[in-house]
Amino acid sequence: MALQSETAASIHAQSGVAHPQITVLDTGGQYTHLIARRVRDLGVYADVQPSDTPARELASRKGIIISGGPASVYEPGSPNVDPKIFVSGVPVLGICYGHQLMAHHLGGSVQRGERGEYGIAQLTLCCDDALWNGAGDSQIWMSHFDTVSSPPAGFRITASSGASGVAAMSDPERKLFGLQFHPEVVHTHEGKRILENFVFGVCGASRDWDVSRRIPIIKDQIRAIAGDRNVFFFVSGGVDSTVAYTLCLEALGPDRVYGIYVDTGLMRKGETEFVRSVFNELGATHFMVEDAEEEFLSALNGLHDPEAKRLAIGEQFVNVQGRILATEHFLDGHWILGQGTIYPDTIESAGTAKADLIKTHHNRVAGIQSLIGSGRIVEPLTSFYKDEVREIGREIGIPAKFLSRHPFPGPGLAIRCLCSVREASLEQTADGFVLPVRSVGVQGDSRSYRHVLAIPRPPTIEHVKTTAPELTNRRFDINRVVALCGAKAPLDAFHVFKADISKRRLDLLRDADAVARRVGLETGFQDRVWQFPVIMIPAGIEGARESIVLRPINSVDGMTADVVLMDPEALAHVTRELLALDGIAAVFYDLTHKPPGTIEWE
Repeated sequence: MALQSETAASIHAQSGVAHPQITVLDTGGQYTHLIARRVRDLGVYADVQPSDTPARELASRKGIIISGGPASVYEPGSPNVDPKIFVSGVPVLGICYGHQLMAHHLGGSVQRGERGEYGIAQLTLCCDDALWNGAGDSQIWMSHFDTVSSPPAGFRITASSGASGVAAMSDPERKLFGLQFHPEVVHTHEGKRILENFVFGVCGASRDWDVSRRIPIIKDQIRAIAGDRNVFFFVSGGVDSTVAYTLCLEALGPDRVYGIYVDTGLMRKGETEFVRSVFNELGATHFMVEDAEEEFLSALNGLHDPEAKRLAIGEQFVNVQGRILATEHFLDGHWILGQGTIYPDTIESAGTAKADLIKTHHNRVAGIQSLIGSGRIVEPLTSFYKDEVREIGREIGIPAKFLSRHPFPGPGLAIRCLCSVREASLEQTADGFVLPVRSVGVQGDSRSYRHVLAIPRPPTIEHVKTTAPELTNRRFDINRVVALCGAKAPLDAFHVFKADISKRRLDLLRDADAVARRVGLETGFQDRVWQFPVIMIPAGIEGARESIVLRPINSVDGMTADVVLMDPEALAHVTRELLALDGIAAVFYDLTHKPPGTIEWE
């Protein structure tokens, strides 16, 4: 079983507090648990409950927060709340969809927006309000299409933004507040202050959440779940699996924890050697490498759709695991599976009741879910986000060289090596060239799968701040914008070629990724960013049928992300080296924040 609810419950039980003070009602938003975590960061215990939890069960709370979500209040079957919460006397804060739902229930008007609003916007305060104490006009983060056009009776408009006339509203007498934007994400500059004002100023909550005690409690939970059974991990050498493995190593001892590294043939250059060194240094006494490259490439043969690739990789992991279990005699009932699953993995795989599917993470496919159902799994990190996982790693003494590694997706380079079922020319428009390849995005908490727009000029800060957000908000056929860094031919001569996953293409992507990493390390750029995906798309000319996309971003927890521009000199350097690779026709730079573009392209 997973540790998400058990860890929280154990920490809370030991705090001596009878109930959570703040409850977040889950309407399916990808940031639902991030809201609860932000409240916990303030030192206040918060939990997450289904949106339709009866008001009577929430009567003892100090406050209620209704999360955002991908639905429209007018859709049949859309998430709802017990309307009695609005007359219960308990303060309520609605965020995004929760803001719209509050307006809808209480007689306001919600309408489909003329254009979406995704990403950074500017908040203009209209009047004093309890939520604005100590705050001013500032940058906020939007991710919505519907909008509140007029607030309910008794409410006043307290702030506006470019596309949202009612960016915030409140009824101070009833202690009801609505925000169209997301105060929980780091890109809303006054978000922490706004949540503090609600939690302490409006709700009168007290600090009762001591996160410093979480590690011994997690270890106790690991021991309780494992019992007298041993634990084996399929490790990757990334931060998540390394931290989860080390927690189990410390909780159970090295003789009871086994590490198995599956070489899928989808990893970066030198990855297997690096992973060996990691686990030797951690003191792992039981560690093995399984070469499964041929099996994974065979499973991916002929697949083009991102979801199909992820599912195939996940199921192949299950198949390999089954073979290893049988071969290594792990089927005698004395073994359970350990996983480094973190909370965003479950969010982006519709792991909450109403979450819209964004991407299926490889460790949340049906085979892995069956292991969870049979109780043969321990996942110490499912309550935590990436920044918290790194913090836990520091606290348990994992060396910085491991913790500073950039996140790398479990499915590996397979989801950075895009495929195409057909050949097609690029479509030239007034805004740029539409590449007939599609990438995954997230807009208004919903999954999108759309084309990419290429601007035939080098990237600039103006492109990142203004051009790309304006284009993705205005055009419904794209969810991502790239800029051209260099090419061997004009873009009007380019085609998208039919392409599958193959060892030849993966080797070329490995070489390109190694070039970008090396230049990043040499110039210091690698240390300035949170992650630096390198993507290959089958777009080019005869003799050079591939293009490389650079995707460096900054983030705190992977839930939102900002584009980071390389220095012009470093970008010119890496572009020259990439174009020197045999088969590379162009180098592009991804200008798209998250949202609307996910960090990975697939």
